Parts: sequence; structure tokens; C-alpha cells
Amino acid sequence: MVQAGIKTFSAKETDIEKKWYLIDAKGKTLGRLSTEIAKILRGKNKVIFTPHIDCGDFVIVINATGINYTGNKLEAKTYYRHSGYVGKLKSTSLSEMLVKHPEFVLRHAVKGMLPHNILGRHMLKKLKVYAGDKHPHEAQKPEKIEV
Repeated sequence: MVQAGIKTFSAKETDIEKKWYLIDAKGKTLGRLSTEIAKILRGKNKVIFTPHIDCGDFVIVINATGINYTGNKLEAKTYYRHSGYVGKLKSTSLSEMLVKHPEFVLRHAVKGMLPHNILGRHMLKKLKVYAGDKHPHEAQKPEKIEV
């Protein structure tokens, strides 16, 4: 039974206010950190969350090299890429990837938790990951949060 006068709220682009958040990744576990980041990027932490609108905020992650990895992931976890040619499947272990591109590991984990469509690609652009503790986004006045 539907009550008269109550309508479902659907957020518009004009209703959404984007904020900037700063997260220090030092000592955090990869999966637990990336789920919290995905929630913020998607906008699920807001009351006005609407699935088909980008309600999320910007996230800056510093100290990506200080992330903890549980179990045997450093040797067992591999990242694959393929050139499109026969026999050209390349694989890289997590330990090698941390030396070459430490930002990629966190970005890849968050990417898998976002929608796999145009909206998800737009949300991923709002994630800024840096290996050290410096970032060029001081002008946005990011709010530091603990996850």
C-alpha cells in the first residue's frame, strides 16, 4: 500500500555537492581500504545516493607504498595484460608491481569495486593516488578522514 504524497527522491546533478577527502594509506590493509574508497567515490556514504548519478566525492590517497598485504599475496597475486597478439600474455607479481608502479595496485583494486560502465570510469577519475606523502591538491582544501 502506497501512502499518498510520498515520492521517491532522485538526486539531480545540481543537488550534489562534491567534497575532497584525504586518506593516509600507511598501515592499512588493501581490501578494507579500497572498499571504503569505493563507497566514497560512488557516493554511498551520502543520504542523497542515486545509483544512476555520480554522487561521489574526490579522494586523495597518500603513502600508497605503505599499504599492508595479508597472506601470501606478494608472491601469489599476479596482474595480467595482453597485447592482442598470439602468445603475448604478460604477467607481473604484486611485489614487482609495487616496485614499478605502487599507485596502480590500489587503483586496480578500487576499479574492480566500481560499476563497469561509463559511470564507473568517470568515478575512477576522481581518485588521486600518490606513492609518497606529498600531493598537489592543497588548493582544494581536502578534509582528512580516517578509514
